[in-house]
Amino acid sequence: MKRMFNIRKLREQFGLEADKYAIVVSISKQSLHLIKGKKIIRRYPVSTSKYGLGNKDGSNKTPLGMHCISNKIGKNAEIDSIFKSCRNTRKIAKIGADSDKDLITTRILRLRGLEKGINKGKGIDSYKRCIYIHGTAEEHLIGKPASHGCIRMKNRDVIELFDLVTRGTLVKIVRR
Repeated sequence: MKRMFNIRKLREQFGLEADKYAIVVSISKQSLHLIKGKKIIRRYPVSTSKYGLGNKDGSNKTPLGMHCISNKIGKNAEIDSIFKSCRNTRKIAKIGADSDKDLITTRILRLRGLEKGINKGKGIDSYKRCIYIHGTAEEHLIGKPASHGCIRMKNRDVIELFDLVTRGTLVKIVRR
């Protein structure tokens, strides 16, 4: 079985430390893998963009490549809380309702691209595009592409992940 990522390569290329967490998001499997050392500690189903892969501003596509968590937002927010512009509105989402609003719920892990010309720089910057790992009101769509560029998780899963990782945690988004 071919591995979808090489931990040794992550260490060499991006300075991944053996005792630190890292995240690998697989677009083809619609899954997020939390790694520590040489082991996958957790696997979570996710939803990436329904518009496919891409890095351009305004594309609503999920960007590939290496990122890091730049901000953690919503530490003590109630589960299913709705966020707008990274602020808790204090409103609670109705989970399971289809919506064209792409609600951001519960927690936000904001990503910063680390690869110039791929996910960092003018017109393609993941941070400026507000690419997040976040909860969603559309939990029933988790496991298939449904987002507007971000990586959606079930609300309980994003709380668990949020509590485990720190700012600076590496996040690699891969095609396979």
